[in-house]
Amino acid sequence: MDLCMTVKGVSFLLQTSLGILGNVMVLLIYSCLISSNHRLHPVDIILTYLSFVNLMIILTRGVPQTLIEFGFPASLNDMGCKVVVYIYRISRALSVSVTCMLSVFQSITIAPATSRLNALKANLPQLVLPTFSALCVVNMSIDVVAVLFAISPRNGTIPRFTLNLGFCHVDFRDQLGYVLSGASISARDFIFLSLMITASSHILLILHRHGKQMKTFNSTGRNQGSAAETRAAKTVVSLVTLYAFFFGIDNTIYIYMLTVSSVPPSIVDMRLFFSSCYASFCPFFMINTNKKLKNAISCSSTEAEAPQVSTILKTPSESV
Repeated sequence: MDLCMTVKGVSFLLQTSLGILGNVMVLLIYSCLISSNHRLHPVDIILTYLSFVNLMIILTRGVPQTLIEFGFPASLNDMGCKVVVYIYRISRALSVSVTCMLSVFQSITIAPATSRLNALKANLPQLVLPTFSALCVVNMSIDVVAVLFAISPRNGTIPRFTLNLGFCHVDFRDQLGYVLSGASISARDFIFLSLMITASSHILLILHRHGKQMKTFNSTGRNQGSAAETRAAKTVVSLVTLYAFFFGIDNTIYIYMLTVSSVPPSIVDMRLFFSSCYASFCPFFMINTNKKLKNAISCSSTEAEAPQVSTILKTPSESV
């Protein structure tokens, strides 16, 4: 394995390992909070959904790609490719959809009590699951087309209008299907991106106005209540910013791939890497900006260190 292949393999391995570790950690924390009867806000529930779909992205894209980079042969047959590609497509679509859902719900949550959204705010907890279910149905319907063309890699030259995923190929047979598939996915992503940017802008505007009001009113109870909403809002804005950054890189490369007849392998590798970056880094942004997740990790670390401290502090007679 030459230096270039080694660097690519290590890059995909680190990305995949971090993605699995981070998303599993977030899911375990929220699972523990639910099992201990902690009340989860709508934003926490949506973050749980987001971690799950991001984990599925890593498992269906990062893991197979890492194995390919380290020289393991592609072992999926046509049916296996259809299943893996379908799950990946749905998970990728849900990643942007749920991030959009997160920003919209949070913008409604922090809206002033006098806002026209006040009636909708009271029903947000009941709308989380139906909204997520609707997004699943919509994305499953859109992405079913690409699954029809997913096949296992064949020996020989890759046909022109084929997306080479390394472990699987998506052969669209002609330019029309190739371009229409790419255009529909990009259009859907741009719609959700526009919505989340609009909602995030609304959040920033509310936070700006709230900051001005806090200079005038100094109520302790109000400050405590608004502090949690402010932290949650900052988490949402951070995630939207992170997604928009990697989305821009991913789709710029994808649009370029749609406009050329022969795509260099290095361009394909770049898109494969950047398409999974959000799923890998997202959980660490959640932990860093979400006080509930950060406190849970801090508590577990403290509990793990406590037995070691007690052992060190033993007297000589106790040690005997």
